[in-house]
Amino acid sequence: MSDLREAAARGLEQARVRTAALTEFDEPELTRQHSPLMSPLVWDLAHIGQQEDLWLLRGGDAARQGVLPAAIEKLYDAFEHPRATRVALPLLTPQEARRYLADVRDQVFDSLAARTTAEDLFPVVMVEQHEQQHIETMLATHQLRDGVALLGAGAALPPPRPVPHDAVLVPAGEFVLGVDAEDEPWSLDNERPAHRVDLPAFRIGRVPVTNAEYARFVAAGGYREPRWWSDRGWQHRVEAGLERPQFWGVDGSRRRFGIVEDIPPDEPVQHVCFFEAEAYAAWAGARLPTEQEWEKACVWDPAVEARRRWPWGASEWTPALANLGGAALRPAPVGSYEAGASAYGVEQLIGDVWEWTTSALTPWPGFTPMLYRQYSEPFFGGDYRILRGGSWAVGGNTIRPSFRNWDHPIRRQIFCGLRLAWDVV
Repeated sequence: MSDLREAAARGLEQARVRTAALTEFDEPELTRQHSPLMSPLVWDLAHIGQQEDLWLLRGGDAARQGVLPAAIEKLYDAFEHPRATRVALPLLTPQEARRYLADVRDQVFDSLAARTTAEDLFPVVMVEQHEQQHIETMLATHQLRDGVALLGAGAALPPPRPVPHDAVLVPAGEFVLGVDAEDEPWSLDNERPAHRVDLPAFRIGRVPVTNAEYARFVAAGGYREPRWWSDRGWQHRVEAGLERPQFWGVDGSRRRFGIVEDIPPDEPVQHVCFFEAEAYAAWAGARLPTEQEWEKACVWDPAVEARRRWPWGASEWTPALANLGGAALRPAPVGSYEAGASAYGVEQLIGDVWEWTTSALTPWPGFTPMLYRQYSEPFFGGDYRILRGGSWAVGGNTIRPSFRNWDHPIRRQIFCGLRLAWDVV
């Protein structure tokens, strides 16, 4: 158990290093609202501390006094205050927020020795996952901000190799969808329980759709042809004035964290909303996968009729297997991770870009809410589409093949792309 406890503590520390790196800038950068879609960075900073205080010092009991006075703590209630209004709140200053985070963390580490079981440690890892999710949100805020580059160009990635841009057959049959706590103790409630699902045969793209492939859709007039779009998608395209992926220029350049550069042709396309992804798929003579199809292609090993823990097998992630952790600040070119392929030969399923699916957010049969009941339940049945696989920005324990992300179908400031699928007839 000491190994699990040490790993949980290490996860908290690693997340905090990332948080600090994204918030070590002058006060105006942190207090300004860079987009109405996003909070000021200083709100995210203190909200991270507020959730850690709530779940690790007070056991989730909001009625108990926290480190902050109750009136201030309420400013960081994500359900009460929409993102667009948070800039007007009397928030803690960056210095106060940093001090608050440090005070909470000191108390958390003082109490960590009392957590002696995996069940005791689950809230710790849940809080780490929460902070890592906000780190990805803060990276999206950095991408939306105007001005000089603050984060640099990003770390080097493995060299790509030539790879077929073809479709891989996944034969019909049952597989195990989702996970149980015994196998994935840090999984969240909407990933559970494991259950068998029978799917028809389908084909799925070996690699995600690239910038070069998507640019052909743009050049062919895909944004001017209603026939490729759903009725709702076309309405959004017109109302929002969509003409190309977000952050693409008309001259073949893109803006990435304040740096203007040529669009790399072999990177997975990102910053497209569900409606754009859906339209591209129709233009390409394909469709988007369901999340069940995506998960089967990712983890099922037909040779032994069992799940793999990761597409590549049981071994833990390394930088040679997938693009995670945020250091690169961009997706890796397709063909960069041959060793990370699934049993079916599908590549780059983990990391690089979140992949849109056609599925809505619904509970798996036998769903049981975890201690943070508001994580999933309020969102079931809403206007959301599931995204799978994580992105280059994901870190720590935030991603697993069973992890289910969701967002509104109009969102594209997140690091999202797509992979194609086809029926087998």
